[in-house]
Amino acid sequence: MDVSFILIILLFGAGATYFVGDKWASKAALIFSFAAFAATAYLTYLFSTGHKVNSMHLWIHNPMVLFALQADGLSLAMTLLTTALTPIIVFTSFGNLFPKTRSFYALILFMAFAMVGTFLAVDGLLYYIFWELSLIPIYFIALIWGSGDAKERKKAVIKFFIYTFAGSLFMLVAFIYLYQKRHSFLNVHLYTAILTKNEQIWIFFAFFLAYAIKIPLIPFHTWQANVYQKAPAAGTMLLSGIMLKMALYSIIRWQLPIAPYAAAQYKYLLIGLSIAGVIYGSVLALKQNNIKKLLAYSSLAHVGLIAAGTYTLTLDGLRGAVLQMVAHGFGVVGLFFAAEIIERRFGTQEISEMGGIRLQSPKFTSMFLILVLASVALPGTFNFVGEFELLYSLAQANIWLAVIGGTTIILGAFYMLRMFQYVMLGEANTKVFKDVTFNEGLALVLILAVLLFLGIYPKPLIDFITPELEKTLVFINRFN
Repeated sequence: MDVSFILIILLFGAGATYFVGDKWASKAALIFSFAAFAATAYLTYLFSTGHKVNSMHLWIHNPMVLFALQADGLSLAMTLLTTALTPIIVFTSFGNLFPKTRSFYALILFMAFAMVGTFLAVDGLLYYIFWELSLIPIYFIALIWGSGDAKERKKAVIKFFIYTFAGSLFMLVAFIYLYQKRHSFLNVHLYTAILTKNEQIWIFFAFFLAYAIKIPLIPFHTWQANVYQKAPAAGTMLLSGIMLKMALYSIIRWQLPIAPYAAAQYKYLLIGLSIAGVIYGSVLALKQNNIKKLLAYSSLAHVGLIAAGTYTLTLDGLRGAVLQMVAHGFGVVGLFFAAEIIERRFGTQEISEMGGIRLQSPKFTSMFLILVLASVALPGTFNFVGEFELLYSLAQANIWLAVIGGTTIILGAFYMLRMFQYVMLGEANTKVFKDVTFNEGLALVLILAVLLFLGIYPKPLIDFITPELEKTLVFINRFN
């Protein structure tokens, strides 16, 4: 089975969803997104049984660009994350009425197509094309279907688009330079490019600029909170649950193996910058009254810790980063969906206007509590597995880095539990909170099932991703 079949399903699904019309668009999007997940699961099975599921065809003769896709433990883990979350995100949107429904759902599938292509591409130019394509749908999703003042929303979304597009141009220049050295864009060829130390440094930071904006790391984070707040719930879930993982994945797949000398030289600077984001995001989360902004800054803190782990250049750091990417993807989608459920009933994102939900909906309160506990890495949840390994990798670099990085757990527990108290507890609210519907409850249960199952038994995923990370680490450590 050709790995490009996943892309065909998503691209064809985006077109079909648009042409079936507004009435059937949501159902068509759900069917095609689930089909993409089923295809990914089957390809994962084939890969795990020793079959090669790659695709490589000559696309452009000069310069030589290959339509090259590769399925391995790392790329398939991220593709599974994308194709598993996409139908959930589509399903969570069933409770909203959107104008131009067919365009909305078609853009979700097209964005999933671009993100899957980014994870699977091993030709640098093809990877860059998919990377940039993912910007287009999220730009329109946030701009057209977002909330709040139209002028402020437009300003925030355009800032995000220009920021990320401009940063990515530096990455494109780096790929062009590398092509002149190796006459190939394939990652395995770029890994072995003979580069001087100065060349590695320039290329490393060209990639870093693109990734730091997308993750985001401070001081490149200024677009994040406003876009997360103003985008519709599905857009926020796509951004936080999947899109930022493109950059974290790319650090492991492209940046570190291509420029390992620069990675080793600036290791502690990069870890320090990432941990600064952990503290900064946590402090800002403490001050928020808007629930989506609080979750946005919480996400900033968590991805800062993931980035810090990748830059330790250890197997534990890389593996912990991948595990936490998956855990964070499911957890943050669940939290933003819970916030969306509350907004649907109360008509507000302000925490001070909430409260008393526990008395009206104890089931929803219980599910929300589990999501909160997962976000603060309670043992037994999947977030704990990834966060523990990340902190362990930081301790290998320097014990104080682990101590400081661990503030994400302490501060995170404080602001998340305080938020839960204000939002869910207290006296009955004068506003009526209708109990969650079957669709809403099913989406939350699916997310919780993943977080709890992998929290108790993460071994299959760990065994699946470790061999590819060990191969990558050989290239990363060749200058150490």
